[in-house]
Amino acid sequence: MGDPVGGHDSQLLRGVLPLLILTLLDERESYGYELVERLRELGLAGLATGVVYPVLGRFERDHLVTSRLVASSSGPARRYYAITEHGRSAQMDAAAKWTAIARIAERGLDRKEKHA
Repeated sequence: MGDPVGGHDSQLLRGVLPLLILTLLDERESYGYELVERLRELGLAGLATGVVYPVLGRFERDHLVTSRLVASSSGPARRYYAITEHGRSAQMDAAAKWTAIARIAERGLDRKEKHA
């Protein structure tokens, strides 16, 4: 099937990326590039590094995440992001909506397969 990012609609990625970022931050605090690597491990191999940072900035403005700078021995300080309670609530709401939409899509696709 190839690269899920390069080979699929960027609108779908824009819809699910915020949910995935919040979900990963709910697992543990991470810095930006670490989040990119974790998303790539999920299967978004072609994900551009710069795609995550605007989402994190918006999340911070909306109080869904907090950030802190941590000194790094291998270069400049890293900004670590952690989910807030507001962010956790938003993540749970977004996950429920995504699951409902995915179920509808699966039912539609199942119908097509049955009529093929």
